[in-house]
Amino acid sequence: MASTHTPAHPAGPAAGTRLLDHPGMVDLEHPAPEADANRHRMPRQTRGASPLLGVTAVAATLGATGFASATPAAAPAVEAPDETPVALSADPGLALAARIQQQADSQRTAAEEGARVQAAKEAEAKAAAKEAEAKRAAEEAERAKAAALTLPVKDYNLSAHYGQSARYWAHLHTGLDFAADTGTPVFAVGQGTITSAGWSGSYGYRIVETLPDGTEIWYCHLSSIIKGSGKVTSGQQIGKVGATGNVTGPHLHLEVRPGGGAPVDPETWLEQRGLTP
Repeated sequence: MASTHTPAHPAGPAAGTRLLDHPGMVDLEHPAPEADANRHRMPRQTRGASPLLGVTAVAATLGATGFASATPAAAPAVEAPDETPVALSADPGLALAARIQQQADSQRTAAEEGARVQAAKEAEAKAAAKEAEAKRAAEEAERAKAAALTLPVKDYNLSAHYGQSARYWAHLHTGLDFAADTGTPVFAVGQGTITSAGWSGSYGYRIVETLPDGTEIWYCHLSSIIKGSGKVTSGQQIGKVGATGNVTGPHLHLEVRPGGGAPVDPETWLEQRGLTP
């Protein structure tokens, strides 16, 4: 069977016959000069509204198909630290809680201040009471000291009592005699003031002490006077036993005259105050 294929001519395409499968198709192996030149050129586009119309069409298509907008969504706002009070004040619950807390703090501060003031007042009252108690104690001690009495001589013998009579006394004996050696210390019977001291006739050297209640104590026949004036305390030495004046021997003649008046029995007066001569 005879072949229908015509082999290419060794001399090139011009020497043989070119067969085309379809009429009108361009031979790619041997393009025309004009076609080869135009293949490397971009087609010209007329400037105008065509590009904008294309973009509009794309946007409409995206909107119609339900795709997300091309504009990105805004990121959630992040509150700055200094904006917190604004957020709190905008919240009624937080604002109420803040007011309640503030009121509680104010009440607690007021309570603490009240307690401090009360404690200070109580401490001041206690200090005043303590001071008053100390003052009362001092006054009581002073009164006790003033009331405390002591015997005028420590080493003695009673040689004559109140109301006795004898030939060498013009009248009844007006005091109590403490016989002791000359120079024996004589002490103040109680706290008082020496209102008189010196020579007194038949009494010899005499000291007169006035007690706080006005009672006078006479110390007579002294050999010497040590304290002649001023205040004295109970048991303070004021003189010495002697034999001056109208006497038969050294002794202390003691007289007690309430209110500076007539004498009373010194022995009874001392016993009433807890002293036994």
